[in-house]
Amino acid sequence: MLATLARLLPRKRWAAFLVTPSTLLRWHRELVRRRWTYPPTRRHDPRALDPQVVGLVVRMAEENPRWGYVRIVGECRKLGVTVSATSVRTILRSHRLGPAPRRGGPSWTEFLGAQAAGTIACDFLTVETVGLTRLYVLFFIELDRRRVHLAGVTAHPTGAWVTQVARNLLMDLDEAGAKFRFLIRDRDSKFTAAFDTAFGAAGTEILKIPPRSPRANAVAERFVLTARAECLDWVLIWNRAHLQRVLATYVEHYNTGRPHRAVNLEAPLQVARAAPADAPSACRVERVDVLGGLIHEYRQAA
Repeated sequence: MLATLARLLPRKRWAAFLVTPSTLLRWHRELVRRRWTYPPTRRHDPRALDPQVVGLVVRMAEENPRWGYVRIVGECRKLGVTVSATSVRTILRSHRLGPAPRRGGPSWTEFLGAQAAGTIACDFLTVETVGLTRLYVLFFIELDRRRVHLAGVTAHPTGAWVTQVARNLLMDLDEAGAKFRFLIRDRDSKFTAAFDTAFGAAGTEILKIPPRSPRANAVAERFVLTARAECLDWVLIWNRAHLQRVLATYVEHYNTGRPHRAVNLEAPLQVARAAPADAPSACRVERVDVLGGLIHEYRQAA
């Protein structure tokens, strides 16, 4: 009725109406709200989940206090157990287990996102031994799958040494049929012209980041942070051989057993495992200790 009257009167006379269109809309929303009188239901009730799944989530959280919600979801997905991050949060809250500390990281640039499939980055990681000897670790990381290649460890990273380990890596990549279009590196003087020439001969273009801009090499810097937080900050290194063994074990876990957000909570390298005969069950999950129990992996028990 009001709409019909509004058509008969000019728009300037609409102020004569005591009821405005906003009032009509508010009345309608109130009627809709009163009509839906169903009692509210509790969402994400942990009691609705399989008790074995709840037990698995609690077990992982208790045994790995530095794992967050998404990391636990990824570990469960590896085992064939489907659970959402919201359900994990609810389960942990109901068992009075708080979340792991959240660590923010730099955002990706559009260029790296578009070129990730053919880009590799490199950087140095420094470690102090028990005798306060500084060791240098040269590593390479693929941007698309986050696969890490441990190039070498030395106490004296000369330009000749860096070039030689780069050539060794190029031979390994060539045998595996891996080709990269770009290599991201910083402007460290240890990366000599011979280093760039070795990659240029393999068809890889060198991209130097701006001075004092570590975020331009964010993927490599993130691996350094992850390696320290999960491994190196918890191990006393005695010498170069010891560091080589520790990092080789950790890199194997990083490439084959650790879920990564950047690759949809999968491991960089997919290891083929025998499928279970029946549906996955949390009671058949076994824990595998890495580096003497510093890191835990979970898999279906045979």
